[in-house]
Amino acid sequence: MRIVLGIESSCDETAAALVTSERVILAQRIASQDDVHRPYGGVVPEIAARAHAERLAPMIAATLADAGMTLDQVDAIAATAGPGLIGGVMVGLVTAKALAMASDKPLIAINHLEGHALSPRLADESLEYPYLLLLVSGGHCQILLVEGVGKFRRLATTIDDALGEAFDKSAKVLGLGYPGGPALERLALQGDPKKIPLPRPLVGSAEPHFSFAGLKSAVLRAKQSMPMPVQGCVAGSVIEPAYSDADIAASFQQSAIACLLDRMKRALSGVGPLNALVVA
Repeated sequence: MRIVLGIESSCDETAAALVTSERVILAQRIASQDDVHRPYGGVVPEIAARAHAERLAPMIAATLADAGMTLDQVDAIAATAGPGLIGGVMVGLVTAKALAMASDKPLIAINHLEGHALSPRLADESLEYPYLLLLVSGGHCQILLVEGVGKFRRLATTIDDALGEAFDKSAKVLGLGYPGGPALERLALQGDPKKIPLPRPLVGSAEPHFSFAGLKSAVLRAKQSMPMPVQGCVAGSVIEPAYSDADIAASFQQSAIACLLDRMKRALSGVGPLNALVVA
């Protein structure tokens, strides 16, 4: 059995884990930077990199302690080498390289999208190749046919914005703060998507890819054109606008889901037998 120390620092979360060749997670730690970036309404790359630099070494030590291990017992060190925010990626990669050189361990540079594609097999040991992966994490939006380690076929990607960006920018338009995605999802539960229908880009088309820029722009137009409540004829009464922020959020979410489902159905129609459909 081989044990790998994994390091992740590609965006705004610092993480370390010890994983065996038998797909067992011995220990893992993660630190969010939500509080650090909230005042700015989004992730600031320079601040994210500094936070990684401050937190990573203590986190690695704590992860080893959680597993009751020392670095000498680790067989290899892996770190995200991209894609991601370059400052954060460099912090993790330089830290991993220093540890590998100091301990004479192999260094494994990981494409973190490949990590997304393969990590479901850590959660479900019965998951077998090939499977179809909908990758909608952060700034990425792809459909991949996963046929094995290092064997991927990209069937679709976004031609403009990723879904995560559309969520975050739409949340900002609605004044929901950071992180915007979860806040928009909560607000959508209170709304009625039928009150303000929004476009569903490329749904029903032969185009295999995603597009969310138009949907994001439609949210902005809906917000800008939303009338203010006005005083009614009866004293003290108020006439509310035809739709609310919650309705916009609900319609945005419904349109986004419709786009994902339509693109996935198209991808499924073009591939052979699969063992599973995975979302990451």
